[in-house]
Amino acid sequence: MREAKLRYKQGYFEIISEGDYVICAVSKKKILIKDLRYWNVDLQEAYFSPLEIDQKFNND
Repeated sequence: MREAKLRYKQGYFEIISEGDYVICAVSKKKILIKDLRYWNVDLQEAYFSPLEIDQKFNND
């Protein structure tokens, strides 16, 4: 398995470099491309789940 390179857009992503997974920006877990549901367009980051999004943006 190898890491993919993606460009995140609103509601979809473009594959820049073929691969099987991307890395979560918070937890560093591998996210299979077929399971990728969460990302930030402005930061160009992927997230494993809503829990990681919460950790990223709500660190009070």
